[in-house]
Amino acid sequence: MYKQINFRPWGWWMNLHEEPGYRIKLITVSDGHQLSLQTHEHRDETWTIVRGKGEIFSDHFWQVAREGKIVKIPRGMVHRAKGGEGNLVILEVQHGEILSEDDITRIEDDYGRVGN
Repeated sequence: MYKQINFRPWGWWMNLHEEPGYRIKLITVSDGHQLSLQTHEHRDETWTIVRGKGEIFSDHFWQVAREGKIVKIPRGMVHRAKGGEGNLVILEVQHGEILSEDDITRIEDDYGRVGN
């Protein structure tokens, strides 16, 4: 089944599956790039590092991201991911009543996309 790839300045993402209450995405953060420093009001996320290396910022500190690492991100927690050698591939599972790309509040962004 074909899945639409959504390109962003930091890499790309695609929806793998979605039903009421949850959504599963695949995210690739390119080497040397990073996601916005962001929060979500309506969803919790669980990130599983599938491949590559990088760093994850959550719960007020940076941690090394390696294959197999799982990071829980409750709604309201400030977070971001940074791609390293070989890019960073993340399987993201979202849980919540509202699972929209509009539920992103950007605090900092390398590409000028601050705010909602």
